[in-house]
Amino acid sequence: MLTTRDVVRFWVPLSMTWLMMAIEGPILTSVIARMTDAEVNLAAYGVALALAMLIESPVIQLLSTSVALARDERSMNTLRRFTRRVNIGVTLGMIVVTLPWVYNFVANSVLQLPTEVSALMRDALIVLIPWPAAIGYRRFYQGLMIRNGNTRLVAYGTVVRLLTMMSAALLLVSATSLNGVVVGAASLTVGVICEAIATRLMCRGVLQSYRDMPSGDVELTNDDIRQFWMPLALTSLIGFVVTPMLTFFMGRAPLTLTSLAVLPVVDSLVFVFRSFGFSYQEVGVALIGDKFQNYEVVRRVGVRIVIVTTVVLGIIATTPLLNMIYEHIYGLEPHLAEFARVPTFVLMSLPFIAVAYSLYRSALITARRNVKVTISTMMEVGGIAGTMILLVGMTDLNGAMAAAVSMAAGRTFSTFYLRLNARRIVAESKV
Repeated sequence: MLTTRDVVRFWVPLSMTWLMMAIEGPILTSVIARMTDAEVNLAAYGVALALAMLIESPVIQLLSTSVALARDERSMNTLRRFTRRVNIGVTLGMIVVTLPWVYNFVANSVLQLPTEVSALMRDALIVLIPWPAAIGYRRFYQGLMIRNGNTRLVAYGTVVRLLTMMSAALLLVSATSLNGVVVGAASLTVGVICEAIATRLMCRGVLQSYRDMPSGDVELTNDDIRQFWMPLALTSLIGFVVTPMLTFFMGRAPLTLTSLAVLPVVDSLVFVFRSFGFSYQEVGVALIGDKFQNYEVVRRVGVRIVIVTTVVLGIIATTPLLNMIYEHIYGLEPHLAEFARVPTFVLMSLPFIAVAYSLYRSALITARRNVKVTISTMMEVGGIAGTMILLVGMTDLNGAMAAAVSMAAGRTFSTFYLRLNARRIVAESKV
């Protein structure tokens, strides 16, 4: 019988992994904020990262796919070949978007970025070309580790990523005259590549255990993988449309440049608290059980995570601590820190939503209802887009504030849909 202690013990290394990834944002934005032309470079960095994440989105769900489907050595090898093909695809996508005519179309015609932002961003995208494939490579091996209960190894790999990223940033700032946006992008790329290498090395014991496993009776085919992975990959792709879409709308709202500079900072702070919830999807996929026999204990731990993260973020967002963090940790100028206050307050609901979102998604993935997950993300993006259209078209809200309200509204809407479907599936399993 699975206990609360078992769930917490399994979850903590994964939560530390996500927390360390969440800390990346504050670290790199604080570095960029202390360099010359901080406002423009922060804006360019935020948009470059959003585009790279959009292209990277298909590899995100390789982790859940690996956790769910890597049953024996034969299925693991089939998944590894599938991962290589996905990685080649996202790398080609990064190369294409950096071609001058493609880049000019995306940055200037579609997103209509301010000229000073567009001029800086392409170099960052070029530096980020290896980044998506490195993420896909390590997420495949992380999935094998998680499936076999070695979650602490995943956390060790992220420690390597964080340390090498910080070292690269310090070296580039002290030894080069690169723009802040390029320093941020290069540091991210170095960190992820080093993490991928470390993850592969640490996975040797897990790979040996797969070699010792007897092969199952049913062979995993590429069609099986595609059928499982495609709805999840589409989910990530649709989800990562959000930031470029918000950039598009913020370009048509008041205080465009300030909003583009501040929103990535606000998002990175809130992401620290959301990270505890994001790490919970793999916990659910691994531990809920094929017949949902462990759903209630997993849900109870999730409720406790919600309470702690929401209360702590609420204390920060509603006290002078917030300006202290934005000014002294992120390095924002006082007027930018004050500008960021209200959007942060609006996004206080997101840690709660992240836990609920991950719990319900894990239930649907366990039941192989991945299409429902995709539909929920379409509802989220549609809700965000619809809210932004109303706010930009009918109010005088600045871009960052409109984006914060839209994100909270869209994600709440989609989480209610997930809840209805997950609760129905769990109830059916008990009949």
